[in-house]
Amino acid sequence: MQLLSLIISLPFFIFSCQNKPESNRVESPIEDSIHTDTIIVREIEEQVPAKSSMALYLEEQGLVNIHSLDSTIHVDLKYATTDNFTKEILYDDLTEAYLHPIAAQKLAKAQQLLKEIDPDLSLLVYDAGRPMSVQKKMYKVVQNTPYREYVADPSKTGMHNYGMAVDLTICRSDGTALDMGTSFDFFGKAAGINQEEQLLNEGLLTREQINNRKLLRKVMTEAGFITIRGEWWHFNAVSRSEAKRDVNVIE
Repeated sequence: MQLLSLIISLPFFIFSCQNKPESNRVESPIEDSIHTDTIIVREIEEQVPAKSSMALYLEEQGLVNIHSLDSTIHVDLKYATTDNFTKEILYDDLTEAYLHPIAAQKLAKAQQLLKEIDPDLSLLVYDAGRPMSVQKKMYKVVQNTPYREYVADPSKTGMHNYGMAVDLTICRSDGTALDMGTSFDFFGKAAGINQEEQLLNEGLLTREQINNRKLLRKVMTEAGFITIRGEWWHFNAVSRSEAKRDVNVIE
């Protein structure tokens, strides 16, 4: 009987041994899933660009990247390239636009107002918060030229140095800027906003160019910005006296 019992149990033992690898295969999809998720996380981390030293410095100064409030705003910092009146790169490694939080919130509001008028249009920022170190470099370039009067003397501090000014235009969704009659940082009377009808009569501006400027002023002023006479592209978020009283200079 003992021999018969052994013979009967032997197939069950063999069958049980053969089935053990199946239990191991059941766990492998879980391991594969964990491994796959790890790869995905690593890929996402690698895709996030590192912030530049200037960007980190501006954040330490309390400024915010405007894209953190509205990523649809276009940015083309002219002083990060040679495509500016100095023909020199003044922002060594900065490509993002930073502003004081008050100014950044107003800019996001202006973008919203513009999108409500025409979803295909967007604000295009040429310059925003500017450290005094850059202001000094800029002034040094122009101090012995006719352009000197157009650049704030570092000893007097400009609104960009508080992060409370922005230079910008309007562009289409493909990045093409609307025609404003002059280029950014054009030094001449055609850049002014107080005599546009006269400039129209003199043939220095067209009606379309004036209307484009008016659209820019409309959304910016409704969002709380202040214009200046000589530059259609320049807007201040607060008055100079308010900036001096309430805001620290970006050194």
